[in-house]
Amino acid sequence: MTFTRRTFSKLTLGMLAATTLGAVSFAADMPAPFDKPGDVKIALVRYLSTGDFFQSYLSGVESQAKALGVDLRVLDSRQDAALQADMVDQAIALGVQGIIIQHGLTESMKEAAQRAVDAGIKVVAFDVNVENEKIPQVEQSDRDLARLALEQAIKDNGESWKAGYVYVAGIAPLDRRDETWKEFKKKYSGINEAAMFGTMDNPIANSVANQARSVISANPDITVMFAPYDEFAKGVKIAVDEAGMSSSVKIYSADISTSDIAAMREPDSAWAATAATNPAVVGQVSVRTLAMMLAGEDPGHNVIVPPTLITQKDLNDNDIKNMEELGAKLPQFAHADVAMPAWMPNPNKK
Repeated sequence: MTFTRRTFSKLTLGMLAATTLGAVSFAADMPAPFDKPGDVKIALVRYLSTGDFFQSYLSGVESQAKALGVDLRVLDSRQDAALQADMVDQAIALGVQGIIIQHGLTESMKEAAQRAVDAGIKVVAFDVNVENEKIPQVEQSDRDLARLALEQAIKDNGESWKAGYVYVAGIAPLDRRDETWKEFKKKYSGINEAAMFGTMDNPIANSVANQARSVISANPDITVMFAPYDEFAKGVKIAVDEAGMSSSVKIYSADISTSDIAAMREPDSAWAATAATNPAVVGQVSVRTLAMMLAGEDPGHNVIVPPTLITQKDLNDNDIKNMEELGAKLPQFAHADVAMPAWMPNPNKK
């Protein structure tokens, strides 16, 4: 076949038409309002954003929003409860059809969330209890996160040990993890909680490290630290390393990131295990839950993403160095088939 300028122009037009028709076909296969996704505007209103977990969560929200083709607005209060409530009102004023509330305090977000519902906006809450039956709660199965980490602590250390516990009340996921910790202390009477401490002051890891130094100094016979949030675990590890106690203390946590993996794999690291969901997947599930509501479907009130136990041994045996390798070598970590109706685009699909 001889290619003339005219032939090339026809081929180019044909390819463009095919691409356009493909996009039209994709949109046509989607339920309203996603048959016109460019007209759909949603907002993510954040309370916590410091740390790798929250950056990864945001990347998941962005990737699922992009796969759907919707307009995403991100509003970040940086742990200012009053500002987060105001940002819900800002999102309402922007004319969004849906809002994801990410973390926050019940007392400040309950009324703000209700104002959004009253305005006819669909709302999803991730790791914040807004006490509203109309608002689905996306959760990491926090009780299972704590259970998996504590079961590993029992496996590694037996049923009797002196513990330090990092906890801040009023944060929904931490409160749920605390319930499991209390259950374990009742079940295993040999667990002796020598100290409870914790703070959400920025930078969280450094602030927790300051507290942990005092705790370790006052209780040098602590052998287990339960720090069920990776920023807490980082802080405890700083203090344990400085005290030269990495061989006598084991840290058990929740959540994971690439920097956490590096810290767990350091020679003689005290960080023994963590239980985690993929924060990017949780972000995707949050958007998918909201999308189902906008399409008139019911995702259920509790949308739970199952966690995975990740030990220091798992990371070393599989030579896992980052989150990408973790997902590749532990496939259950890479994707959660949650809030995934047939029409929903999967941003992880190659």
